[in-house]
Amino acid sequence: MEQAGSGVERERTPVDLSQPADLDLAIRLGRAWRELRRGGSSTVVRDYFFGMGPEALEYGQMDTIDVLVRAPSWRMSDLALALHVDPSTATRAVQRLVATGLAERTTDREDGRVVIVQITDSGRELHRQVDQRRGYVMSRLMGVFTAEERAALADMMTRFVNELDEVVKDLPHLIIAE
Repeated sequence: MEQAGSGVERERTPVDLSQPADLDLAIRLGRAWRELRRGGSSTVVRDYFFGMGPEALEYGQMDTIDVLVRAPSWRMSDLALALHVDPSTATRAVQRLVATGLAERTTDREDGRVVIVQITDSGRELHRQVDQRRGYVMSRLMGVFTAEERAALADMMTRFVNELDEVVKDLPHLIIAE
């Protein structure tokens, strides 16, 4: 039995991709994942959320803003952990936000080697605007499901993402290039 994120124990069901039904479901999930990631609608939604042109945010920048608003300030090392990225990736994301006035970087008063990052008022306002847009899209998307289906979908998506993290841990040969 497996402990799911919702606290409900679930038994794992074996998947056999040599079976047409399992293979069909895997293909359908793979296509849906690809369309979420790369589909034409994704581009339009990204532009709606983050803007267009040279001032548009990238996903990584918005991810960083999403984390920065959760606390008054962050040590760079803690920010990298919260983002699940290495420190150099967090540093690059913060540099772009600092350059556009959405974040500020200082050194710790007690330890000058420690870099502290915080979101600016402009960054908070941008986060509020993007959150409002995301809320609109999510409410429209969720509206096609019943309350029970929404809860089930949230549970399944959470389990899917958590299991993906576990799969990645089991791939020691995986090399992620930056």
